[in-house]
Amino acid sequence: MEAENIKPWLFRVQPYEGESLSHFLGRFRRANDLTPTGLGKATGLGGAIARWEKFRLNPPPSQQHLEALAKVVGVDAEKLEQMLPPPGMGMKMEPIRLCAVCYIESPCHKIDWQFKVTQGCDRHKLSLLSECPNCGARFKVPALWMDAWCQRCFTPFVDMAKCQKHY
Repeated sequence: MEAENIKPWLFRVQPYEGESLSHFLGRFRRANDLTPTGLGKATGLGGAIARWEKFRLNPPPSQQHLEALAKVVGVDAEKLEQMLPPPGMGMKMEPIRLCAVCYIESPCHKIDWQFKVTQGCDRHKLSLLSECPNCGARFKVPALWMDAWCQRCFTPFVDMAKCQKHY
């Protein structure tokens, strides 16, 4: 299906400041009841969407890829590029990390949390969480974060903030 054929029917999702592409793609897909495959077909990017949601950015999205995605999601390609690590910046694909205090302030996964050089939350001077402090489950990829809670025990991210340690 051509992107232009479905474009008028898509709900727009505004990106948050510092949001990771994984989280944004998940929010966009849920708002429009799309699977990664469905969004891949609409954009002409195929399986790239599913890879990007898992931080598998090798090779990184090209300008052409970002422009194709931008046409469908209604977000400027430059803004999409800001949701990716800067060129040369190493990424941790796992574990997925979270600053619960940041999430309370702005409910999104921040791309900065996955940088290899990131040791903690620079804004709050707190360690990042990589698993639920209640049950020990590792966090799912941000594209799957729907309800801001642990997907195993349902502990809200808000309640996890008290478990973060200062550094």
